[in-house]
Amino acid sequence: MLAFGLAIFSGAFLLFLIQPLMAKFILPWFGGTPAVWTTCMLFFQAGLLVGYAYAHALTRLLPPRRQVIIHLVVLALAVIFARIIPPDTWQPANGAAPTGRILLLLLSCLGLPYVALAATSPLLQAWFNQAHPGVSPYRLYSLSNAGSLLALLAFPFVLEPHLTRQSQAAAWKWGLIFFAVCVALGGWRVWKAQAALLPLSNSGPTPDASPTPGPETAPASPAESLEQPRDPRWLWLALPACSTALLLAITNRLCHDIAVIPFLWVLPLGLYLVSYILCFDSPRWYVRALWLPLLVLALLAAAGNLIGERVNLPSGWFLWPLRQALEWAANLTLFKAIALYLGVLFCCCMVCHGELHRLRPPAGRLTTFYLWAAAGGTLGGLLVAVVAPAVFRGYYELHLTLWLTGVLAAVAVLGWPGGSPSRWRNWLAWPAAAAALAFLAAGLGADILQSTRAARTVQRNFYGVLKVKEYSVDDPQWHKVTLLHGTTTHGLQYVSEEKRWLPTSYYIGSSGVGMVMQYHPRREQRRVGVVGLGTGSMAAWGRPGDYFKFYEINPAVVALARREFTYLSHCPAQVDIALGDARLSLEREPPQAFDVLVLDAFNSDAIPAHLLTREAFGVYLRHLRAGGVLAVHISNKYLNLEPVVRAAARHYQLHAALVRNSEETTAAEDPTRDDFYHSDWLLLAREPDLLATGAIAAAAAEAPPDAPLLEWTDDRSDLFRVLVLEDDGWLAAVRRWLLPDTR
Repeated sequence: MLAFGLAIFSGAFLLFLIQPLMAKFILPWFGGTPAVWTTCMLFFQAGLLVGYAYAHALTRLLPPRRQVIIHLVVLALAVIFARIIPPDTWQPANGAAPTGRILLLLLSCLGLPYVALAATSPLLQAWFNQAHPGVSPYRLYSLSNAGSLLALLAFPFVLEPHLTRQSQAAAWKWGLIFFAVCVALGGWRVWKAQAALLPLSNSGPTPDASPTPGPETAPASPAESLEQPRDPRWLWLALPACSTALLLAITNRLCHDIAVIPFLWVLPLGLYLVSYILCFDSPRWYVRALWLPLLVLALLAAAGNLIGERVNLPSGWFLWPLRQALEWAANLTLFKAIALYLGVLFCCCMVCHGELHRLRPPAGRLTTFYLWAAAGGTLGGLLVAVVAPAVFRGYYELHLTLWLTGVLAAVAVLGWPGGSPSRWRNWLAWPAAAAALAFLAAGLGADILQSTRAARTVQRNFYGVLKVKEYSVDDPQWHKVTLLHGTTTHGLQYVSEEKRWLPTSYYIGSSGVGMVMQYHPRREQRRVGVVGLGTGSMAAWGRPGDYFKFYEINPAVVALARREFTYLSHCPAQVDIALGDARLSLEREPPQAFDVLVLDAFNSDAIPAHLLTREAFGVYLRHLRAGGVLAVHISNKYLNLEPVVRAAARHYQLHAALVRNSEETTAAEDPTRDDFYHSDWLLLAREPDLLATGAIAAAAAEAPPDAPLLEWTDDRSDLFRVLVLEDDGWLAAVRRWLLPDTR
């Protein structure tokens, strides 16, 4: 049993380890956006479906010896053609929607190995039945579950902090070879068993050896047959589709609220996996009397957090508990909101997977059941990764999947056409469920309508949701237009002729970059590079004879900056825009001899970490001429990026000055202005002259001698260390224990 156990354990470990590893490899190429992980998950779900279909066909159509030969050939080819480090030829050349390119890249590098790994558990369980007739193979399920969970926990806490990406890729490749050897040993046992036993039918193994959806689960016993007379195949498809879509939608929300880090990838995926394990391990884990009330509370809590304070309930003492619950959910701190959404995900997945387990057919139709479930997972990934960005103007798939979870739970519990529910369920429970679902739909719909209200335009693509909003429309003096990416403002501009040329938001004269533009010794024919376009506000500092070059990955931002704002069109300087990832563009270009290079891509909720590595700063310095200044905008609600930038400055022996510009400071200078935001700029230069004297030196904050430094490289960048925790409680203690500070 050792060979089979090692093969199934190592196969599950490698299958779940490659997901965050490969996603992190390609994340820098596509702007560090959360949609990269969503697209990767679509590929992994589709690969799982293909693997299950391959195992199903192999065990049903061929005798055991031919199964062994074919699968060992497939594994040998998988080992030969597996490419964990994708070639540079797959790097995108521009900012076009990269979903198709990511899927083709993953197919080229991982297609065959992933399918071979996905087929492992059902195929080896069938082989185990052939090699050890009369011995139950179901103890192997626990090994597979342990391998999957161990991989998900090991990546963010063990592998990512301590091993380079190349080391991780090499270890995974050796693990694949070890897995292939274990499978070969299992195949050899099957070969020997066939020589000792009577020839088996070419129809394959008994129905007990069946593929399983996602986590490995024991099949139903005859005593656990369905209560319903017909196979509800549409529910076999819809329930896993809903749980998968909810997994990706909640992961998207977490990554957009904080950062695109593997920790926030694997934690929801781990809870999703645990719910599958519990529900299919034993009926005792999913008890409707417990999980259905929890589902109701979870849906209300999630809706309350989404709706916020925008819905006013009628007065009345009977609605007081609901009003209090909505108020509590709307005012959660960041990490409490993360805990809330993870709890919501787990409750919803427990109900979806618990009802899926209750609807499983007798053993003779298990393979069909599992294939439908795997197809449902792929459908859910397709909805979030492809359909939602094309159809929805915002991240409304979360609203939709929350409501659909309630609908499917009601249908699965109360019955559906063709089923045989009891009469009281039809006449009493359905009206109550319909009223609750209508109330939930009204609340979620109100949030969707409110999110687009007062917006001149709303656009969504692979890189996120962009909104252009107007304020003070009735006051010509203060009428202004803003650009928002998610919840983060990326610049504003006044509409009136006399004020539309003012540098605003993070770029006013008292900001760090404003001081650089005012006091830089080069006064004429300045060359300025800007990473991150936004509204084009930096162009307000342009003068005749200057040259400004903006680097922007999102083509929608370029279109909005040109159509809704006038900074670019009326700038007296020459303005160019390079479409695509800024680092890739700078790596391809000859030295640009910039006097000022502005890095303004880190104030969003999800930051491109690859632009802050040691290697990235080497690229930036190649494009700075003597006397040039690198201005890094490090304002961020959830991440403390100062230790990362200071570590890069120390590595390249740069002089640094931190300029903090607060609302209070600027308001004290000019109480009439309301067009500025708090900003932290870290200014770096090879020569100390500009930073050590004059207004910049006077405004710079002194760094404490024991200020922490955290160097990121292309192989190691750990955002978990720089999370800004709201207090010094248990979460900070856990982080210090897992990831001690480095200097």
